[in-house]
Amino acid sequence: MHPLLDEQDLSLLHALQVAPRVSWADAARVLGSTATTLAARWERLRSSGTAWVTAHAGGKLSTVTLAFVELDVAPQRRSEVIGALCRDPRAATIDETASGRDLIITVLTPDHDSLTRFALDELPRIPGVQRVDTHLATKVHAEGSRWRLDALDPAQRSELQAAAPRTDGFTSLPEHYWPLVEALIHDGRRSAADIARVLDRNPATVRRQVGRLLASEQLSFRCDVAQVRSQWPMSCIFLAELPAAELDRTVRSLRTLAELRLCVSTVGKANLLFQLWARSPADLRRLELLLAEKLPRLSINERVLVLRVAKRMGWLLDESGRCTGEVVVPSVTPRWLPG
Repeated sequence: MHPLLDEQDLSLLHALQVAPRVSWADAARVLGSTATTLAARWERLRSSGTAWVTAHAGGKLSTVTLAFVELDVAPQRRSEVIGALCRDPRAATIDETASGRDLIITVLTPDHDSLTRFALDELPRIPGVQRVDTHLATKVHAEGSRWRLDALDPAQRSELQAAAPRTDGFTSLPEHYWPLVEALIHDGRRSAADIARVLDRNPATVRRQVGRLLASEQLSFRCDVAQVRSQWPMSCIFLAELPAAELDRTVRSLRTLAELRLCVSTVGKANLLFQLWARSPADLRRLELLLAEKLPRLSINERVLVLRVAKRMGWLLDESGRCTGEVVVPSVTPRWLPG
């Protein structure tokens, strides 16, 4: 058994979801703690792989192709297939599932042709892959980087949002900025002074460049948490159909659920894919009954229980869902972050 995060942990992590690079002094003022206490608490969470902050650079949906690819694999080759996908930057997230398919991978490619080559030519050549089925995303309605632990009140969230940097319209990253981005990918809370030491660059120059990066529209940050330690240890992906005229109303209703982790329109056997995190099997059942009551036109084709996540947005996870500290940077990453 893995002990759940306590209330202080949850409050700190929610704060970092809202403002991933908030100073410990500002966070302490909002949370009623001290900077030293919060820094020590974060170091415990980070070093144990329970939570991590990362940066992503990328574009819009119009410049990124997102798909969810189901794989059946030979049982004796399962670990080999997962290992190969963990090393592939196009496979951003890898969910190991209970039935109907063995894996669902979240795939990010720069264009449709790249997705086609990956799904039709490359994936079937991996030893052990027996079936490939692709769901192309056409619109992202809700995604993982916006999911919140719901441990803070509205006033606290507003204070933290006010502390976040404002964008200034800076829309391109010069080549010499990329080492800074890579440093922030591996640790999204890394200070400018630490980056300067790692890169052996002038501290004042790096401080100025990091400030520009934080204010740009080309970099986003994400605080993630090991799911098994959260209050929502269960994950289920739903493949559903509904009339096109009902889409907007359905999405609005789904987005009211605190348990909603992901929701996208898709092309394939289903036209809507969404993911819920639940507290227990009974809680999952409650959510399904709620959906049936609120959304009678929503027809759920399949329910896919996620047993384990091998990789989440590039970060490799251990068997208990903790971050291993190793990241395979996705080849393309949008500012919205699925999974």
